[in-house]
Amino acid sequence: DRFLADATEVDVDAICDGERVVVGGIMEHIEEAGVHSGDSACSLPPYSLAPARIEEILDATRKLALELGVRGLMNVQYAVKDGRVFVIEVNPRASRTVPFVSKAIGKPLAKLAALVMAGRKLSELGFTKEIVPKHYSVKEAVFPFVKFQGVDVLLGPEMKSTGEVMGIDSAFGRAFAKAQIQAGNSLPTAGTVLVSVRAEEHERIRGPIKTLVDLGFDVIATTGTAKHLAAAGIEAQVINKVHEGSPHTADRIESGDVALVINTVGPDPQAVEDSKSLRRAALREGVPYCTTLAAARASADAIAALCAESIGVRSLQQIHASIPEV
Repeated sequence: DRFLADATEVDVDAICDGERVVVGGIMEHIEEAGVHSGDSACSLPPYSLAPARIEEILDATRKLALELGVRGLMNVQYAVKDGRVFVIEVNPRASRTVPFVSKAIGKPLAKLAALVMAGRKLSELGFTKEIVPKHYSVKEAVFPFVKFQGVDVLLGPEMKSTGEVMGIDSAFGRAFAKAQIQAGNSLPTAGTVLVSVRAEEHERIRGPIKTLVDLGFDVIATTGTAKHLAAAGIEAQVINKVHEGSPHTADRIESGDVALVINTVGPDPQAVEDSKSLRRAALREGVPYCTTLAAARASADAIAALCAESIGVRSLQQIHASIPEV
């Protein structure tokens, strides 16, 4: 998946009894392919995938399960790029996402799979078609960075998370916001956002920043990012990168003036090293941060949802009761 730049990763959990395949859930990752699946947030059902791609993924999952002769649980990881679906890996076993999917759809997938492995059929167990909830369930990873403050918070192919949390709501933005709160990364509804993104993402960051500006946020940005924001009519105060000298990005974070940090870097080791002080400052000061463009988009949507409506709470029993039986 590291060769598919800016692809959307998708996780699928399914149960097969040798004759019938039932998909438990399709999870669209927030972070792009290349970030370890255990570190990426994800949404069930998908929040942006085209219906045609979802149908293609469902069809491929069924064919894979039957061809491989799976009895029980199966997990498939896909990548979607430019309208094409790629298979990253197929695992004829339970995945770490099974508890999340079970809670999202209200069905005990591990129990059903165990019974299938013991010879039962899915039709006997009353689980014969995919459940697509009306609510969004967002899984977010929990990281131990507060305990290990020398560690870089930048995400990549090596798994760094040590736990997971979940947010559920009828709107994706609010579900994502709930998950962030539970992960200790509460999103602000006002203040200043500091932006420094890699050159390839200068144009694509405009949308999320425009959303935040419309909500009343002020923007400070490094030179290249500020220039491209200005070209889109978004005013940003220019600030130095750390290696350019004080006052720089880390200084501004440590002064307490920054409410949100958006910082992405490319694969160049020097660029990663140059921006490490910025990310460490955000961690020390407890400032929420996004290290991928996709996370920045989701965070902007979540902040807009928080500004528009206060978060409500429903019990899991109430949520499961609203899911139609299959």
